[in-house]
Amino acid sequence: MLHITSLPSPYGVGTLGREAREFVDFLARSGQHYWQILPVGPTGFGDSPYQSFSTFAGNPYLIDLDDLREEGLLEKEEYAHIDWGEDPLQVDFGALYEGRFGVLRKACRRLLASPPKEFKTFCRTHQAWLEDYALFMALKGAHNGSCWQDWEDPLRTRQPQALEEARRELAEEVDFWKGVQFLFFHQWEALHQAAAQKGVSILGDLPIYVAYDGADVWAEREQFQLDEEGWPIEVAGCPPDAFTADGQLWGNPLFDWAKMKRDGYDWWLRRIAHQFTLFDALRIDHFRGFEAYYAIPYGEETARNGRWRPGPGIDLFKAIKKALGPRRIIAEDLGFLTEGVYKLLAATGYPGMRVMQFGFEGRDDSSYLPHNFVPNCVVYTGTHDNDTIRGWMDHTSPDNVAYAVDYLRLTKEEGYVWGMMRGAWSSVAELAIVTMQDLLELGSEARMNAPSTSGCNWKWRMPAGKLTPELAARLRHEMGLYRRLD
Repeated sequence: MLHITSLPSPYGVGTLGREAREFVDFLARSGQHYWQILPVGPTGFGDSPYQSFSTFAGNPYLIDLDDLREEGLLEKEEYAHIDWGEDPLQVDFGALYEGRFGVLRKACRRLLASPPKEFKTFCRTHQAWLEDYALFMALKGAHNGSCWQDWEDPLRTRQPQALEEARRELAEEVDFWKGVQFLFFHQWEALHQAAAQKGVSILGDLPIYVAYDGADVWAEREQFQLDEEGWPIEVAGCPPDAFTADGQLWGNPLFDWAKMKRDGYDWWLRRIAHQFTLFDALRIDHFRGFEAYYAIPYGEETARNGRWRPGPGIDLFKAIKKALGPRRIIAEDLGFLTEGVYKLLAATGYPGMRVMQFGFEGRDDSSYLPHNFVPNCVVYTGTHDNDTIRGWMDHTSPDNVAYAVDYLRLTKEEGYVWGMMRGAWSSVAELAIVTMQDLLELGSEARMNAPSTSGCNWKWRMPAGKLTPELAARLRHEMGLYRRLD
């Protein structure tokens, strides 16, 4: 597991370019079959890949500038000397925001001066979401980045005449955002093909919810639980638990599942189908929300006063299978689980997740301990929401560490981090995924996300020069030991 933004590059953030292709080569040499990433949608305030301006669009930050230069769309001096941030091991999202779009405008001006036929084909193919997204972003820029709820009423409520006038007045800006998406998808397809040629499948990640201030809600308000003025009635989150006394208030609008069912879940079918044009397999985040979701009255400052409401259940996944056929889907079945969630997971046949760190944090016979795994599951030592293995061992209780050492027979000679990863690889789980941070045996400074915190997340970047032949050989040896090469 390594998000694209965490790859090295000279320009402030990991991209779809040379370093990504070299990472694919490393995975192939290491005997790896899957590269798991985080969501690739355009991020907004807070920089979380789980809060995007569109569930269909791609993140402009991921477009590689050197590849644009190779295609004649940029000159080196137009981006090489921009201040992309001082620390090569941290993404400076503020510097990216200030510097990246001016460079992309130069590239898009050259692209659109004589659009290739591939651009026109792209616009036709993706018209169903691209037109609304490009207009949304153009309008957002014209309104100094304000939420669509603060726009003039004709635009806020999408009155046809107002939308047509906006398309005419903002035509150049609308074309720019279409051009950005063309560049993203063009580079994505090249990386995806390169991975396929090396036998590496890309495992994507789909947030269950979408951002309120995004093109999805603005363009298709009827799909969400909104009042007559377009404000959420209730919003998403998680109830209080042993770790968060106030729960988690995510704030996303909730789906109108009754409306979606009447439509045959058309919005979800379009969403899932689009994901599988990008990825070979898909992890669906917060799977338990399809059985029952936690609804918090809009305006609450914590998640304490929410209540559980029934989700769509198996109906949605039957519709997906009927429309799209069998697909490789992984269910993120973590959190507060009930018998109903277990039954839904079994009915779908999807593999669930096992996070080994959780197994050593109690003394019960946890399903997260390897002896309780089943083949139809995906094991992680930790995910992007957990500390690294080394960080976990530094900060969890000594009793938990002692339990893991005894259970896994960890030794200092092998290294505790590699010993825990060995526990995942040697299990019966069909798929075992470890983070790049753990392969490099990094501590808490390399943690990607700490839930319920802000300002310090999503920034970690891998140091350059770490994809060594020695690391690839060691990883491949482990895959051979536990028959994970085939």
